[in-house]
Amino acid sequence: MSEKDATPPRDKLAVALRYAPQRRDAPVVVAKGRGPVAEAIERRAVDAGVPFHADPELARVLETIPTGEEIPEALYVAVAEVLAFAYHLRGWRPGEDRGDP
Repeated sequence: MSEKDATPPRDKLAVALRYAPQRRDAPVVVAKGRGPVAEAIERRAVDAGVPFHADPELARVLETIPTGEEIPEALYVAVAEVLAFAYHLRGWRPGEDRGDP
């Protein structure tokens, strides 16, 4: 077995965000976890029809933000790109009233 094969796989990481511009200025971290918790977060997203995007680097940064806190301004552009992609998948258009997601 090579050293590469002996390295355990990294735990899966998931971070869930909520963006309700009517209530908050920035997206909020609403759930995060590794391993089985990450699997559960992804299952809930799939079951609820919520799109998700795999970006391990962004997830590692978002993981450092306490649950219930807004993302920092330094992450606005990166998260906006992910949200724009998710909105596009749902067929939402900018300025459209979507209610409270």
